[in-house]
Amino acid sequence: MIDLPTDSRGVAILGSTGSIGCNSLRVIESLTSTPMRVVALAAGTNVERLADQIATHLPEVVSVDTETAAHDLRAMLFARDVDLPRIVIGEEGLCEVATHPRADCVISATVGAVGFVPTLKALEAGKRVALANKETLVMAGELMTAAARKSGAELLPVDSEHNALHQCLRGERREEVRRIILTASGGPFRTKNKAEMELATVAEAMQHPTWNMGAKITIDSATLMNKGLEVIEAHWLFGFGPEEIDILVHPESVVHSMIELVDGSVIAQLGVTDMRHAIQYALTYPQRHTCQLPPLDLTTVSGLHFEAPDPERFPCIRLAYRALREGGTLPAAMNAANEEAVAAFLNEQISLTEIPQVIESVMNNHANQPAKDIQTILAADHEARLAALKKIACHKEARETQKI
Repeated sequence: MIDLPTDSRGVAILGSTGSIGCNSLRVIESLTSTPMRVVALAAGTNVERLADQIATHLPEVVSVDTETAAHDLRAMLFARDVDLPRIVIGEEGLCEVATHPRADCVISATVGAVGFVPTLKALEAGKRVALANKETLVMAGELMTAAARKSGAELLPVDSEHNALHQCLRGERREEVRRIILTASGGPFRTKNKAEMELATVAEAMQHPTWNMGAKITIDSATLMNKGLEVIEAHWLFGFGPEEIDILVHPESVVHSMIELVDGSVIAQLGVTDMRHAIQYALTYPQRHTCQLPPLDLTTVSGLHFEAPDPERFPCIRLAYRALREGGTLPAAMNAANEEAVAAFLNEQISLTEIPQVIESVMNNHANQPAKDIQTILAADHEARLAALKKIACHKEARETQKI
């Protein structure tokens, strides 16, 4: 075990080989004024990248998805003469990383529902959680926030929009804030009509205009479900009701989010489109430190444009607001259906515009109940996935019939 300097903070990263995980490691390497040490990493099956991270940061514990991935990782590290960390597997491994005793901060950057239980365990353990996995709050916002209150854990957003809201709300009294405004780039289909969206290919949907992200979140941005999930996340992070949370499409992605005060004043957070700023903010809060990113050059911004999202072309937003208003296990069911529908689109089993159709069908048939514990939420997630897969199979069969 490597001794940590007395002035350094231990960091664990869930999803270390993804975009947020890799950028988090870059930030940690740059923070010479606030020394941090990586004590635990969790990845999926990208063992080549994980091996590079282990060789650089020498974590004490790492987690991978499968025994096969663990075997391959051991072989790679042995060939490179790198000391083997403790290697753990699956959800238990994720939870061990999330609750590592020497981790002061846990960066939750896994994709989708897989991050739910380990993130909850980190909060229960009193860790600062830098949250990039919005699905965890969508599924179980009440459980997550209650766990943070009970243990004294800090929950800080890494999503650029919520990170921006956190910055805008610093020093403001809740009763003086009329509403919060999430901005959205509009995705690759902002100017496309419904007919064009129905014919959209996976390659076209993956062409996000401003951010370079993983496949799932990129498709969520194309349908604007990403923004719907963020509405629910904002509710649990900041305590605003659905009628106090608005969305504006802002194609330049310079204004990351805004708040409107009761006197009509609007406070916005602007910055370059790079997640390292939000990651550094969450790691070092409440202090601010010099960032390696170049500052935003306003002289290069030709204009700032805002428009309301079109509910006809982007029905996922309506579905997310409905899930927030009805509460219970419906948000978890909606999230599960979305994950399955996005996976089906990426596998070319359904069209882009069929994604919200699958989600709405699952929501309409979901037996909603209070989201009282982990088991209830996981059961709702499981049942919704089964229902979504059945609906996807129907869409796929209809498509095959049309080809005949």
